[in-house]
Amino acid sequence: MRAAWVLLPALAALSAYYVYLPLPGAVSDPWKLMLLDAAFRAAQQTCHLIHYLRLSHHLIVLNYLICTFDKLKDVSSEDIKITDAVFDGVEVRVFEPPATGDERLKRSVVYIHGGGWALASARTSLYNNLCRIMAESLNAVVVSVEYRLVPEVCFPEQYHDALRATKYFLQPGVLAEYSVDPSRIAISGDSAGGNLAAAVCQQLSKEEDLTVRPKLQALIYPVLQAFDFNTPSYQQNMNMPVLPRYVMINYWIYYFNGNYDLAHELLINNHTALNVGRALSFRARLNWTSLLPPSFKKNYKPVVQTTGTAAIVEQLPALLDVRAVPLLADDATLARQPRTYVLTCENDVLRDDGAMYAKRLEHAGVPVTLDHFHDCFHGCMIFTVWPTDFSAGVQTRNSYVKWLDENL
Repeated sequence: MRAAWVLLPALAALSAYYVYLPLPGAVSDPWKLMLLDAAFRAAQQTCHLIHYLRLSHHLIVLNYLICTFDKLKDVSSEDIKITDAVFDGVEVRVFEPPATGDERLKRSVVYIHGGGWALASARTSLYNNLCRIMAESLNAVVVSVEYRLVPEVCFPEQYHDALRATKYFLQPGVLAEYSVDPSRIAISGDSAGGNLAAAVCQQLSKEEDLTVRPKLQALIYPVLQAFDFNTPSYQQNMNMPVLPRYVMINYWIYYFNGNYDLAHELLINNHTALNVGRALSFRARLNWTSLLPPSFKKNYKPVVQTTGTAAIVEQLPALLDVRAVPLLADDATLARQPRTYVLTCENDVLRDDGAMYAKRLEHAGVPVTLDHFHDCFHGCMIFTVWPTDFSAGVQTRNSYVKWLDENL
């Protein structure tokens, strides 16, 4: 009995030590965020052990755990018709609101989910709930793209899946089948899905034979560049849940099917040093000292290596491929983009990716809304259902849906 009195406080102290993280004072629901992060870290460590034992790839196991837990939180709706379909070989989930009787064509959103190109699914409740609410609130047909994931496939297959599904849907005959107005279609996505949405929009703007083009793009805390891992937001939020800097770098490596030994080289920007000739022409397109407002730059300094490792770009050429890193696109491509919404969160390593893209689009003459949330964190918009219900999730989702409703 005496041993139990000693052991229990010790276990409680260890648990508190594992869960507790110093967080910014303004962050929404800090203790709930710490618990979410601790659960995610524990799952990742378990999956890495399974990977180390060569039982399965850790991302496959992690996605299995996420999807298993996610099934506990589904919120159904009798008013929305949900069907699974295949668009040009790509699985999609379609959300259709009920007919209103006036026979008017509906608005539509093509949505691409996040998850580091490796996790989550259009079929999980996190995205099922989001797309259902969008369909209800907007009276719109929502097409959620089920692109293939790492490690099954790597770049550029996720991009090709998203592009093929979107182009298929934009065909006049398909739009007519779903009673969609061809002039009122948005392309949207969060995180890695925001990356794919931006890349798809850029490619669609270059295809002259398209008869239907998106009216809007809406990017939710998008990941848009792998050129500089020391922007102010990367420095400020390097240990921030749920996406620390080292985790984001690893997702890029997974996406490009690269060697994990390159992580440190990427972290210190050795891949874009001044002696890396292939990177020089892109440097001005990511000059955060001129693209970010003072409130984002704060007192952070650029990290630019004089001498780096040019071989990294040779090993991972996708680091400078605009299909993977849309922020590297030239001004002519950006000028062709539709009206754009970019949502960013202060407590997110990707904050500056979105802010720089918004500023470059603005410089190119594109109407842009940058919707910044000071108390929110990466991934928050999908966390709206117990036990991962955050006020930040409802706040960002409502603002995003409101913009779509007013502009689509």
